Amino acid sequence: MRGRFITFEGIDGAGKSTQHAWLAAHLRSLGHEVVATREPGGTPLGEQLRGLLLAEPMHIETEALLMFAARREHIAQVIEPALTRGAWVACDRFADASFAYQSGGRGLAWEKIAALRDWTLGHLQPDITFIFDIPVATAQERLAKINNQRDRFEQEQTAFFERVRAAYHRIATENPQRVTLIDATQSTEEINKLLEKSIARY
Repeated sequence: MRGRFITFEGIDGAGKSTQHAWLAAHLRSLGHEVVATREPGGTPLGEQLRGLLLAEPMHIETEALLMFAARREHIAQVIEPALTRGAWVACDRFADASFAYQSGGRGLAWEKIAALRDWTLGHLQPDITFIFDIPVATAQERLAKINNQRDRFEQEQTAFFERVRAAYHRIATENPQRVTLIDATQSTEEINKLLEKSIARY
């Protein structure tokens, strides 16, 4: 039986990485094999590309292409093999992040990201995507408390993150069967319960 593929999305500071770790642990407690991974990254090559993407200035199209290069390797080396053997894959960011950040945030044409997605992913898409939604000001307050060394994305201005957030809202609207939009201003415990309820049908 093929495994399940769950992705976690949201602007920086929304709390998705915390919930990603919690759900992976919860699924393991239920007896599932879980591969918890992240993007960009997830493979040795992907982690090297992550270092470049988060630190080095580059052309917007170069950024998008490197994101999808890391993603293609991730799919081939980690995600597809895990799903094939029946494991659950919990991924901190996936292709939706490219629409949100490279298209919404940076302004690259949505259609270009869609073309890269179709070429790179083929028929693969998450079974469920959780988008953690939070006002930009609240997210930035959270980041200021926990992170003094911000990468080049986290250093972007408020307007950038407003565009990213709007893109995530568009993704949620256009993909209601796959995407669950979560109010990330709720308590950790409340969000835990929502995630638990959402995966119960699987």
